[in-house]
Parts: sequence; C-alpha cells; structure tokens
Amino acid sequence: MNTLPSVETAPNNGDVHGGTTLVIRGGRPLAGRVEVKGAKNLATKAMVASLLGGSASVLRDVPDISDVRVVRSLLEAHGVHVDDVEEGVLRLDPSDAVSAEMDEIDAHAGSSRIPILFCGPLLHLLGHAFIPDLGGCRIGDRPIDFHLDALRAFGAVVEKLPSGIRLSAPQGLHGANISLPYPSVGATEQVLLTAVRAKGTTELRGAAIEPEIMDLIGVLQKMGAIISYEPNRVIFIEGVDELAGYDHRCIFDRNEAASWACAALATDGDIFVGGAKQQEMLTFLNVFRKVGGTFDIAEDGIRFRRGAELKPVMVETDVHPGFMTDWQQPLIVALTQAAGTSIVHETVYENRLGFTEALNQMGADIVIHPQGLDSPDRRVARRALEQAAVINGPTPLHGADVVVPDLRGGYSYVIAALAAKGESHVSNVGIIRRGYEKLFEKLAALGADFDVVE
Repeated sequence: MNTLPSVETAPNNGDVHGGTTLVIRGGRPLAGRVEVKGAKNLATKAMVASLLGGSASVLRDVPDISDVRVVRSLLEAHGVHVDDVEEGVLRLDPSDAVSAEMDEIDAHAGSSRIPILFCGPLLHLLGHAFIPDLGGCRIGDRPIDFHLDALRAFGAVVEKLPSGIRLSAPQGLHGANISLPYPSVGATEQVLLTAVRAKGTTELRGAAIEPEIMDLIGVLQKMGAIISYEPNRVIFIEGVDELAGYDHRCIFDRNEAASWACAALATDGDIFVGGAKQQEMLTFLNVFRKVGGTFDIAEDGIRFRRGAELKPVMVETDVHPGFMTDWQQPLIVALTQAAGTSIVHETVYENRLGFTEALNQMGADIVIHPQGLDSPDRRVARRALEQAAVINGPTPLHGADVVVPDLRGGYSYVIAALAAKGESHVSNVGIIRRGYEKLFEKLAALGADFDVVE
C-alpha cells in the first residue's frame, strides 16, 4: 500500500519539497479515473486579476498546486485577503491592498515568474510595482522584454536595480498600440491586465489566443472590462475607470489531461480523465489518434486507451491552435514504444528536449538535433532556436535513477519509470507539484506501485 507524504498537503508557503524522491516499480498499466481541476495557466492569472476589482472576487476549481500557493502568498503580502470558502474555492478581497517590501516579494516569489504579471494591476492600484529576479523551469530563456516594452508603451517608467526592476506610473497609464513579435502568452496576459484600466483604447496585434487567454478575457469582462478580438490575433481593449470583483470557474487544465492521456499510451493503460473537454483538446486528440490511441468522449470527461500498436508520428509544437509545447514531453515517452521513427520539432523553447538524456539512460533511442531539421512535411515556420528529437522505437525501458529537471519533463520521467521494467528512483519530484494537483494520490488511484522517500 502506498503511503502518501506531506508533500500532498504542503503548507501555503510555496515550498514544493524539491528533495522528495519517488521509488517506482514499473511495468504495470495505469487504469482508473483521475479528476483535473482548473488550469494552472488560468487560475494564477485570474488571482492576479482580482487586484483590479473594487470588490471581492470568487474563483472556483482552483487546483491545490504550489504555483497557486505562491500567488496566494504574493497577494497576501500586498494586503489582499485570501480565504478558502471550501476546497477549490477562493475568495480574494483587495480592499486593503498595500505595497509589499522587496525582500517579502522576493521571498514569496521563489522561482516563480508570476510577479511580472502583478505590474499592471499594481501600477493602477498603487502607482508603482517591483519585480524580483525571475525564475521558473530551466527550459530556455524567458526574456521579459516583451513585458517591459508593453508596460513602457502604457506609460510606465522602468528602473533596473541590482535586486530586480522597479516600475512607476507618475502620469498614470494610457492606451497603446502594441504589436508582439511572437504570440507570447505571458505578454498577452500582461497587456490585458494593464489595458483594462488604462485611459483610452489599446490595440494588441500578434496576440496569443490560447483557451486560457480566452478564459482570462471572460474573467475581465465579468469584472466590467470591454474587450473584443478578431480572428487575426488582434485584441481591442477599451479602458474603463473601475472594475468590480468576479465569480468565475476556471477552465480545466488541458496540460494535465494530456499528460494522463500520454501515461495511458506509455503504460498500455486505461485512464478516464474527469473534467477534460474535447473542444480545447482537438489538436492533441488528433495526434493521440494518429499515434494509435483511442478515446471516448463523455459529458464528464474523456477516456484514453492504447490501441493495438503505437505508430510513429511527426509533430511540430506551436502556439494555439497548434500542438502545445507542454504536450510534447509526455508524448515523447509514449513514442519510445511506437514501431518506427517519430520526429518531434520543438519550436517554442530552445532547451525543452534536454530531458531526453535521462530517457536514453532508461533504454530509449532518441537523437537530438540542436539546430532542428528541415522536412517537406513541415507546416510551422522554422525558428532560430528550434530543436528536433528523432525517436526510434519500440525500445523497452528499464529502471534508472533520474533527477527531475522541470515541471513537464519531471512528469515525463514519472511516466517513463511507470512504463519501465524494474525499479526507478525519480528525485526532486517536488517540482512536479507546481502543476499537478494530488499527484501521488492520483498515481495510487491508478494502481501505480511506488514509495515516497522524503
């Protein structure tokens, strides 16, 4: 019987228990049901949006993950009252919001990059903001230039300090015409959170249009914002003088849903993902079917299974509505069991294929091409930073000792260990808690054989 450790109920201090190790005995199919709650990439941003309201907000289906805890701590450091109404439901009251000390922001932020999205709301609320050095998963550069350029366009004054970046808005913020050189999700969120209270109209071109962005627009519209968008990645925001609180249920986490689907493929399992919806996963479901997986769409979720034999595919990651970069890592684990040669072109982050070294230690045959690969079948425009992974299979996986490098890569190691013959030690698994709620409970419910070592 698996013993679930305190990492599942860690305190609200952003601690992700990075030192925790999973001892996994693999070779058993995962079968059963798991539930996915709200998306990490929406919940944390909606929490930040509560700073813009003149009254309290209620956010529902909030996942119990460390990124949410970090944002909660940051909000509380700024004087926002955050209360647990019930499990998964937060009430956020910004009526007593104040400035936070630099050291306090830095301490609560930890390795999270979320503080940069506080800038617009805090500039409206307090007239100034501070960003500590930003962290996050080591999957490539995540420059904040897009964010800072956008904030300058709104009239913010940016001052770089040894400890971080201080921003002020002595003349207030005004609408702007902004064109993003790449449809960055974070920069799009920054513009939305800043423009809704800026004087005048903002036109954003080259915007990201992920479902989580659309859900954030829904949150802001509930608060009183006036936002419209066109099909060519153009968003218009008419600034308003004040906003109210919201009551909103988060969109489901499609990244977690896809991760469990890939676990079903890799372990020859049968997993029902409660809360998953077809519309937001159309692109993933197409690839899942091409690989040889089968799925059944139900009102309350999606059932994922492996077919008779896994088949090789060619995948290119891209911004929505393309194949998400967060989906390729768990998929690559499953592709090690496909009969033939698969190619995954990573075009979003430059270092996101480094996790495959550990998979090769477990018996996989994966070759990384640091400069990417040309192919007549490609549809996504090549980028200077892209890489490609060539996966030859099927290759039996065996147990190994591996160290989690980042959120999605870490989950992929867990899948690989579950699919492998023998025993694996997966250390630093606390990082996975950034985006996967009750991971150990869910693994136990699916029949995984593992122990936890603190």
